[in-house]
Amino acid sequence: MQMADPAPEPILSRFVPRLGDVLGTPGSCHLYPTRSERGAWTGLPAAAQSAVVTAGEAHTGFDWPAVQARHYLIYRRHGRQTDLLDVRAARRVALGALVLSECVEAEGRFVDDIANGIWAICEESYWGNPGALYMQQAGRGFPDPAERIVELGTGETAALLAWTQTLLGESLDEVSPMLRRRIEHELRTRVLDVCLARDDFWWMGFSGVPVNNWTPWVCSNWLTTILLIEQEAGSQCEAVAKILRSLDIFLHCYADDGGCDEGPGYWNRAGASLLECLELLYAATDGAINVYDHPKVAEIGRFPARTQISDRWFVNFADAPATILPCAPVLFTYGKRIGDPELMRMGGWAHHDAGMLSAGPNAGIGRQLHALFLLDALEAGDVRPPYPQTSWLPGIQVLTARQHGGSTEGLFVAVKGGTNAESHNHNDVGNLIVFADGKPVLVDAGVGTYTAQTFSDRRYDIWTMQSAYHNLPEVGGQQQLPARRYLPGGVKYTDQNQRQARDVQCQIDEHTVRFRADISDTYAPEAELQSWVREVTLQRPDGGVCVVDRVRCAGAREIIFNFITPSNVTTESGMLHFASRSLPGDRFSGAATLRHDPALRVEIEKLSLDDPRLQESWGDRLFRLRLRPPEPTTGGEWVFEINAQGQARS
Repeated sequence: MQMADPAPEPILSRFVPRLGDVLGTPGSCHLYPTRSERGAWTGLPAAAQSAVVTAGEAHTGFDWPAVQARHYLIYRRHGRQTDLLDVRAARRVALGALVLSECVEAEGRFVDDIANGIWAICEESYWGNPGALYMQQAGRGFPDPAERIVELGTGETAALLAWTQTLLGESLDEVSPMLRRRIEHELRTRVLDVCLARDDFWWMGFSGVPVNNWTPWVCSNWLTTILLIEQEAGSQCEAVAKILRSLDIFLHCYADDGGCDEGPGYWNRAGASLLECLELLYAATDGAINVYDHPKVAEIGRFPARTQISDRWFVNFADAPATILPCAPVLFTYGKRIGDPELMRMGGWAHHDAGMLSAGPNAGIGRQLHALFLLDALEAGDVRPPYPQTSWLPGIQVLTARQHGGSTEGLFVAVKGGTNAESHNHNDVGNLIVFADGKPVLVDAGVGTYTAQTFSDRRYDIWTMQSAYHNLPEVGGQQQLPARRYLPGGVKYTDQNQRQARDVQCQIDEHTVRFRADISDTYAPEAELQSWVREVTLQRPDGGVCVVDRVRCAGAREIIFNFITPSNVTTESGMLHFASRSLPGDRFSGAATLRHDPALRVEIEKLSLDDPRLQESWGDRLFRLRLRPPEPTTGGEWVFEINAQGQARS
């Protein structure tokens, strides 16, 4: 995601001159009921109250795990950050559960454990992720106590502590008045003062560095902390003004269609966090800051519905898992604000799929509050996902189409053009995804657990990032190249050739949906590709998906057509048979056939999976199908016809 020019439309920053008039006095913004407002908490459904208290009881007497130097050493030496992140997450989940339980019960039995959690977190020298330490002048390794940096983990922690103080208030004083003083001190010195003083954090967008989900994510937590903790009117106005300008830069990175090139997984912290910023601004100004009628804001909200395939299966281009559960209260509220009943329905579906506490324990206390106090609406809502029949997002060049709108029956196809310079990029221009009856047949493997390598100069050594492990060809042993290369030691990059699709076309009518693009510019020069035009067509009503690749090379080259599938595959002359296979979460892969030129030699390669994040979607294996012409060639036309089981043509 990149800025097109340095002058974003002032969608939000146009309100800066009026902030002094429309912002309430510091501390006056009432977002959710506090512990002392008993009617609101006792009025929650009994099942919700029980679920909240049960989660808190699971953390009574919690033995707060220590953040140790070895956790930073593990990351520095081995690139693994999960050891530290797991400790941090356990502490924060515990504190959030205890705080909400005390709000529901209000008997004081959780307060001592809450005090332990507050103190333990305040004693941490650094609240952030080890992978973000490149932002400090001292560089990666150990956090520098002389320089505070604000990134994702710091923002989440600040909001948690701000909510803890606001919700519990004077009940903390019964343990010690120092608890609230300590929280205020840490929030001011780690976040409020730092964000006011510095303009160079890349996520703010003021330095010209491309921004992404970090901007609304950090801003939503920074804004929460301002509204709940800041007591000085001038500082409140100055900070909110910076946030408005940063959010305009973020919005400027999006095309008018609202497509998120980071994928639907990151939408949960891109568009969803934007919604949270807008809700906070709306509440803090009594509705004076309201931009829900802006077309781009509305289209950003609709992105998840346009990329949902079937239940938790989503179009997962870029760094996204194949199975996602979006935040139910965010979807519902976004739909309500922009007047989109289909998005509200999707929120209802997500709530019923997730269960009573639909924000989830790892969502942060703000999202959990949102879900709790929206329960009546979420419970009463329609639970049918919208499943639009066709969606074309020209800004990111992503097409999704299904045989029957509002249904998962038949075939679904998604295909992308775009560039290899996208945020959380994979080398995947021209990649496609095919589902049959709501089950995966040709897939994007997704992304494994993040390590130091993921955001380094060795990113594209990871197989899930490479075009040869997508539904894309190899030419003369060459793959697609990235347009953005990470440099050693940080997330800086140099822009190369854009490595983008050209001559992109999308045709949509009653019976045909067709995508066409030339992907040849994305390949290494050694491939000597003159053109590789990929055409993907979904025919209605029979539902067949046809992939046609027309190729011209300057010299004879070996060509390999790659396809990735979770299904078991058997072969016969000119035909691949995909058989359904059990997947995690009581899901199954799809059954289909793929017809191809009988002259192509077929190899089936098992991809053994040992990464937990990949295993969540695919279990212990995927398969790579490699189809080769019998000899090197200067080009030709190859056709691949995919049909759901029972629809195969004779």
